[in-house]
Amino acid sequence: MKLHTTLRFAPPRAALEPRTDGALLLRSPEPLGPYPRALGEWLAHWAHSAPQRVFLAERRGEAWRQVSYAEALQAARRIGEALLARGLSAERPVAILSDNAVDHALLALGALHAGVPVAPISPAYSLMSRDHAKLKGIFELLRPGLVYVDDAQKFAPALAAVGATATPLEELLQAEPGARIDAAFAAITPDTVAKILFTSGSTGTPKGVVNTHRMLCSNQQSWAQLWPFLDERPPVLCEWLPWNHTFGGNATFNMVLRNGGTLHVDGGKPAPGLVETTVRNLREVSPTLYFNVPRGFDLLLPYLEADAGLRKSFFRRLDAVFYAGAALPQNLWERLEALALAERGGELAMLSAWGSTETSPMATCVHYPIERAGVVGVPGPGTELKLVPAAGKLEVRVRGPNVTPGYWRSAALTAAAFDEEGYYRIGDAMKLADPADPARGIVFDGRVAEDFKLMSGTWVHVGAVRVKLIAACDPLLQDAVITGHDREERGALLFVNPAAAKALGLDTAGVRARLQAALAKLHAESTGSSTAPARLLVLEEPPSIDANEITDKGYINQRAVLARRAALVEKLHAGGPEVILP
Repeated sequence: MKLHTTLRFAPPRAALEPRTDGALLLRSPEPLGPYPRALGEWLAHWAHSAPQRVFLAERRGEAWRQVSYAEALQAARRIGEALLARGLSAERPVAILSDNAVDHALLALGALHAGVPVAPISPAYSLMSRDHAKLKGIFELLRPGLVYVDDAQKFAPALAAVGATATPLEELLQAEPGARIDAAFAAITPDTVAKILFTSGSTGTPKGVVNTHRMLCSNQQSWAQLWPFLDERPPVLCEWLPWNHTFGGNATFNMVLRNGGTLHVDGGKPAPGLVETTVRNLREVSPTLYFNVPRGFDLLLPYLEADAGLRKSFFRRLDAVFYAGAALPQNLWERLEALALAERGGELAMLSAWGSTETSPMATCVHYPIERAGVVGVPGPGTELKLVPAAGKLEVRVRGPNVTPGYWRSAALTAAAFDEEGYYRIGDAMKLADPADPARGIVFDGRVAEDFKLMSGTWVHVGAVRVKLIAACDPLLQDAVITGHDREERGALLFVNPAAAKALGLDTAGVRARLQAALAKLHAESTGSSTAPARLLVLEEPPSIDANEITDKGYINQRAVLARRAALVEKLHAGGPEVILP
């Protein structure tokens, strides 16, 4: 028995056009419907049509602080009025350094209502960094007109590092809204900058991705056309996904806002010692949709498998589970599937999508049954993909109203990001799930920039090798970095999950033995020199956020790790007692 769903989806459709230059154009034949000029129109709509409905909630001790749509609009107008009175504008944005919270959301909504860009910045740059180099670079680029933190004492070193003073939200809420905020809201156009989201490359200062109201509103309209069930039941979410990233800040937050749903802010994170907060919240809140990254599912699953009460609450009214941000290992898919079959008789949709900060984020979306991880759907209405042959793969580029106009105060980065036809160069590779039927969707095929050749000239597709290795070693690995550029064979640097090793009762020797057994099995099943690692090396130092090796969502930056740990790459390929061989 497999998963099934009664949710109403748009039928999968895709138009594929081969070009004489070898490229393929893939788009939705469904036209994009009308969408509002500004995100604040959705807030105003629900504040008038469902004023008492809970929009935002967060835990306060044993209870939940709740804010209705009417209260959120009132707060947004007050905050917007105060921002305008302080001289904030399209050139003087709001910078938010803190984690997700109701006050964070209200400040962002106030800035959006006033036509002032809001820049939520990863708290890790303030709290986990030693030198605050990334935060300093961001402030030099952003030049904010107001800075907000939820705890002035905790953020004091970061504020001092950038020479900033934080403004309490209570001060902004004292303003009396009037004609000024109404005029500012009326003046917002689809091309008004709504947000600046910072995405880090392999080196240097993070890039500020401009997000306009057009991008964010059109993207939610596209999503709603693919998932018409969103109009039938307001979504209820309980999630941790950080708002300084596009997944949580745009995809899910705006989905709740557009569809009049309720968002419970989960103070947990996918990390030992913090996932327990997520578990506690999910015992009390039964979501209708559950969004997470693979690392989050990896840590949550053992609790769902062991706790009948948690399973009952989690699945009670759950319509769909959604993963994105990285490939979901098949073993995690199968464990989720087994739980859904046992708890709900299989009535659950497993969904995914693909995109980036520069695409709002959804460029393609799953809106039909899929049986395994990897398929990322078809383009949403209004979005066009160009698949360009490159290094034995199809490099994908994106064009549509959901695509950024460029990078904040960086003409050079903007020019380099687009091809001659205006398609955004996202850097990913894709392949058709079924070349004979484009409506079956496309499959993520790795990062073009991460793939490399062995000395033999054989391409190593890093994404596929990494996913296979992590699945083979489940649950021991937090992540893996694939090596072997211009070498005879591929290898992998490993970040071991200490909590998983402890739960299995494994010491260092036990971890090595288990990894060696997994490698031997993977090697025996390998179809060639580029499909599985030939040697492994366990890294003792965890990934560094200062060195840009990891994001606060737990994503590993392959290029940064390889550059920073070049000596360990040499050690891995030279061999020695610490290197694990099959």
